Amino acid sequence: MQSGDDRNVKRPSYLTTVVIIAVITSLVFTYIAPKFLWGKVIPLPYTNTAPLKKEVIIPKAEPSTIAEAVAKKDTQAVVGISSIEYERQYYILEKQVEGVGSGFIVDKNGYIITNNHVASPESKKLTIYLSDGSTLPGKVLWSDSTLDLSVVKVNAKNLPTIPLGDSDKVQVGQTVIAIGNPLGLRFERTVTSGIISALNRSLPIEENNKQKIMEDLIQTDASINPGNSGGPLVDAQGNAIGINTAKVTTAEGLGFAIPINIVKPIIKKVIATGTFKAPYLGIVGYDKEIASYINADVVIAEGIYVADIDPSGPAEKAGIKKGYILLEVDGKPVDTMVQLKTVIYSRNIGDKVSVKYRTLTGNIGMTTITLGK
Repeated sequence: MQSGDDRNVKRPSYLTTVVIIAVITSLVFTYIAPKFLWGKVIPLPYTNTAPLKKEVIIPKAEPSTIAEAVAKKDTQAVVGISSIEYERQYYILEKQVEGVGSGFIVDKNGYIITNNHVASPESKKLTIYLSDGSTLPGKVLWSDSTLDLSVVKVNAKNLPTIPLGDSDKVQVGQTVIAIGNPLGLRFERTVTSGIISALNRSLPIEENNKQKIMEDLIQTDASINPGNSGGPLVDAQGNAIGINTAKVTTAEGLGFAIPINIVKPIIKKVIATGTFKAPYLGIVGYDKEIASYINADVVIAEGIYVADIDPSGPAEKAGIKKGYILLEVDGKPVDTMVQLKTVIYSRNIGDKVSVKYRTLTGNIGMTTITLGK
């Protein structure tokens, strides 16, 4: 027997029950089950059929590496240089010797920097190979065997050039690229990259059966081989910071370049006057790097040690003595021979320069030197 309450409850129909069960099942399989079974909820499909606007960015065609960028910028200004010299044999016969090296254009009117051992006043025939395939005769305007530098001129206009950087600002570990003609013109304008391994290196070498020491060189592990001599060592911006000059043949990864700052005042005067004559200071000086090669008893922390002096030269007349240490010239510190020569070479014969020095007793003095010739 049913109670009054049970009789008044309206029970759902069979069809309604089936619909409710179907809806619940759909929700479970659509949202709840995927969350627990697969770790995420499957979103409802996007029903907006309007196309989405998407900005298309076209990447710029830029070089993929520093070396590639520098190669595109600088290789056109690198030249090949062949020279012919004659060596006397047995005091009578002469032997024709042909050499091949590199150089680079620093002025659009045909001024080229290279090594003295690539192009010297003794070269009887000098041929310059330009990047466009043409060849021109070259003329040595200035050369210094001690610095191993030469300035060569060709008669041409609007040539590609390599800008000169600042070798005083280079740092050990920075990226550098060497460009030149290793093993001859068959491999012209070869590009190799590396880093600056060390600064202010001194390198004893033999030239014409004589021993000499190259001073304050930049050491690099960029590959430098015979024929690279005279080519540029450039930084990541494509500026020349050195002139490749030597490789140690008994070791791998040891190449050397002359700092570019030493040649900057020289090339400026050569372009302006056609030649260069270094003002004369009248001393033989050593910096702290090279002093140990000459005299193990000489130990200096800064400046230039005056190892010898011309008794009638400008420095002696101004009161500088053997054993003194030059500290500054015209207010600029001179801790390497390159720094000293860069300052002196930027002046003219007859100019006066102020010099700060330390005496044998450690006293600091100042004097004025009139540069000679």
